[in-house]
Amino acid sequence: MAHETTVKVRFSETDALGHISNISYFIYLEQARTDFFEELGQGTDIADWKIILISAHCDFLRQGYFSQRLKILTEVSRIGNSSFMLVHQIMDEKTGELIAKGEAGAVYFNFKTQKSERLPAELRAKLEKHLIEEKGRYGR
Repeated sequence: MAHETTVKVRFSETDALGHISNISYFIYLEQARTDFFEELGQGTDIADWKIILISAHCDFLRQGYFSQRLKILTEVSRIGNSSFMLVHQIMDEKTGELIAKGEAGAVYFNFKTQKSERLPAELRAKLEKHLIEEKGRYGR
C-alpha cells in the first residue's frame, strides 16, 4: 500500500529554464517522507526523533513546471534490522505521468549513543504494511 502526498509547484521551485529545479525534487521527497513518518507515528516530536536519512537518490524522467500539482507515492522496498529503504514516485496529479522516481535509505538511530538501534516491532509492522516486492533500484 502506497502512502500518498500531494504538492503544488511554487514559482521559487523553478529555475531560469522554467522547469522544476533539480533540488526541489529532493524537497518534495523529504515532504513525502516526513508525511509518511508522521502516519507511522514517528517524527512528530523533534526531541524524540529516531529516524535519520543515510542516502537519497532521484532520477529526473520528465520536466515539471510552475503551478503543476504533483502526487508522490511512497512505499517500502526493504526492511533490515535497523534500517529500511523507501521508494518514491513523483507523478503529475492530473495525467499520472511519471516525472521522477527516487529512493531513500533510513536508519533507526539513538542520538545519545550515536548508534543505530533495532527497529521496534511496532514500527516494523507498520513499515511492512507498505512493503513492496523489490524489483531493482527504485522498486517498480
